[in-house]
Amino acid sequence: MKGNVKKSIVTRIRLAFLGVCLFSVAIVWKITQVQFNEGARWRALEQERRVVYQPVFATRGNIFASDGRSIMATSLPFYRVAWDPSVVNDALFSQKKDSLALLLSRFFGDRSTQEYLRRLKNAKSGKVRYLRLNSRQINFQEKKELAQWPIFRAGKNKGGVIFEKVDKRFRPFGGLAQRTIGFVNEDKNGAGLEFTFNRHLAGKDGEALFERVPGGNKPIYDGTEVKPQPGFDIKTTLDINLQDVAENALYKSLVDNDAQYGCVILMEVKTGEIRAVANLGKVAEGVYREDYNYAIADQGRTEPGSTFKLASMMALFEDNPELELTDTVNTGNTGMMKIAGAVKTDTHPNGRIPIQKVIEQSSNIGVAKLINDHFFSKPEKYTDYLKTFGLDKPLGFQMAGEARPYIKDPRDRSWSRTSLSTMSIGYELKLAPLQTLAFYNAIANNGVKIEPIIVREIRQADKVLESYEARVLNPKICSESTLLKMQSMLKGVVLNGSARGIRTDGYSIAGKTGTAWKFKNGHYTRMYSTSFCGYFPADEPKYSCIVVIDSPRRGRIYGGTVAAPVFREVADKAMARDAASLRPLLARVPLAKSRVPFVQAGMQDELSLVFTQLGVSHNGVTGTDDWVRTKADSESASLALKPMAVRPGRVPNVQGLTLRDALFLLENRGLRVRSYGTGRVKTQSVAAGTTARRGTTVVLQMEPIGGTPAPVVLPTPAADPATEARTPRTAAEPSTDAKRAANAARKPTTAPKKATAAVKLVTRPKA
Repeated sequence: MKGNVKKSIVTRIRLAFLGVCLFSVAIVWKITQVQFNEGARWRALEQERRVVYQPVFATRGNIFASDGRSIMATSLPFYRVAWDPSVVNDALFSQKKDSLALLLSRFFGDRSTQEYLRRLKNAKSGKVRYLRLNSRQINFQEKKELAQWPIFRAGKNKGGVIFEKVDKRFRPFGGLAQRTIGFVNEDKNGAGLEFTFNRHLAGKDGEALFERVPGGNKPIYDGTEVKPQPGFDIKTTLDINLQDVAENALYKSLVDNDAQYGCVILMEVKTGEIRAVANLGKVAEGVYREDYNYAIADQGRTEPGSTFKLASMMALFEDNPELELTDTVNTGNTGMMKIAGAVKTDTHPNGRIPIQKVIEQSSNIGVAKLINDHFFSKPEKYTDYLKTFGLDKPLGFQMAGEARPYIKDPRDRSWSRTSLSTMSIGYELKLAPLQTLAFYNAIANNGVKIEPIIVREIRQADKVLESYEARVLNPKICSESTLLKMQSMLKGVVLNGSARGIRTDGYSIAGKTGTAWKFKNGHYTRMYSTSFCGYFPADEPKYSCIVVIDSPRRGRIYGGTVAAPVFREVADKAMARDAASLRPLLARVPLAKSRVPFVQAGMQDELSLVFTQLGVSHNGVTGTDDWVRTKADSESASLALKPMAVRPGRVPNVQGLTLRDALFLLENRGLRVRSYGTGRVKTQSVAAGTTARRGTTVVLQMEPIGGTPAPVVLPTPAADPATEARTPRTAAEPSTDAKRAANAARKPTTAPKKATAAVKLVTRPKA
């Protein structure tokens, strides 16, 4: 029995051993097959998966102001630093590794010298082909500095250094018009001009081979890469100085009134070009930023209140042309009147007054009674007039996100007996500020309603690819007699009515105040939206403007005391600026004629490209594409290029450079820049060659090409001492220093005081 058991065990062991042997033979056979018969196929597959094409992103185009020189948004190059130790000679690495580790530690400051040395050694011994040295992105000047370090100075093929370019969006004027300029995120969503014109600005991405290696993807430059095509530039209609004025005036009013948000739009009457659009919302107590485009988008679409009364009166005069401004209407002696089942109120009794006075005093009773008496039996005719004026349709504005206006129709289920009289004074309907402004602009423009525009051109360098002009939306918004009556009423509002506080002797203003209760949670609250919309000069209109201040909390609740002063400040600055530009020239400066371009300095590769395209002879500096200066020989029509010294850690000499190049060199060293004038840099306040201390302000005086800069005029507007105490602005700052003013406007040093008393209101507000 024992013999049988032993025999069975031995048999099983032999079978198991035989199975292991057969399995081992199969493995060896398969390895041989893969290695010799299928090796080429698997190696090709591995290579295909290891080497991939990846996009190389194009440099985004610039956004310019209306002068074509002031850059509102641009892209500056930054770099990530990586290293390929596999191409570095062992002797070179052994000799210079300590020095390189020391420099890396001092430059980045995140690791000790020993830690960097250990990383370099491990990468070299581990046959690593790609090592990201630091996650920090460096600027162009720092890149040039690192390229001269030990090992790195041997170049990409022998020193292994890899500089991966990354473009960053930069706004030279800080937060000025921030929401209007807008943004585009990684998901291609965004707002403003950056988003709307993304297909023009983005350019066309290229592609290149990248090898997947431990630590990241290493670029392979084998000649198959496709270079990206830079994006086009866009030229806006925005005026930097007027934009700064609008934001300053709006900011001060928001702080003074502790309001929730506000917006200002300034537009040229004839062309429809928007010169300034400011949007500021409250983000903290006494702190306001451009957080939303209230001027055109849904959140800014509100019941306009009394500014809409002008549209009601236009409909009345169009349907009843024999009606005159001297005709009267009885508004009662109590300041209250029941009209179509709803009580309408004025802030004080007016009695029987002319129609002119109805608008001048912004009488709710007067407007509601006139409209209800005339259109009660035919309300659809009233709304048809509003549609004829184009108030029910979007303007087709160039920027994405325009709100859709809402004008109630008698066929709507929500229409009631009171709707007609309520709509006549600006309730039960909604408009965005830009849509209200376009209506008022038509009155200023002799009845021609045009579409506002904010982008004038799409450019590639100096070549205009597309140009835009305002479309005519309605060649005649109303009859000539009605138009004259509308203009007369708007002038009267400022001369004798609810906006007489902004009347000025220097020029005339026409406009209408607006105050509307805020509708929240199904009922009207004691919060208000105030506004003023109009144009100036009233006799020969050049600009139209609307100001909206939402939810003021300091006791002032009417458009005439909250929004109208902002309009006046913007108008004063715009008129003063125009008056200065129209002064007669005291002398004629002869044009300096030259046979060669007026270029003083710049990047050699860029200048060489321009000179080649123009057919200008030039002698370049061999072996470099760095900064150069030019010397022109008019007789031989040629240019000589000489190297321009740009020392790391020192203030560079930026004289002769454009503002963009000067900003690039100075701000990459951590310096702050203020500029005056246009053209090229004539003088700089900090001498070239001195140590570049981070945060130091360098003032640049610009010089127009072929002339001398105009003197800088420092405005000294009168200011309320209490306002100045709350607002950290310098009254004597030049308007051209938009960047500093805009940044200062976001940093109040003292939070505004809370209102000390509440005002009890028992009547529907008038303007």
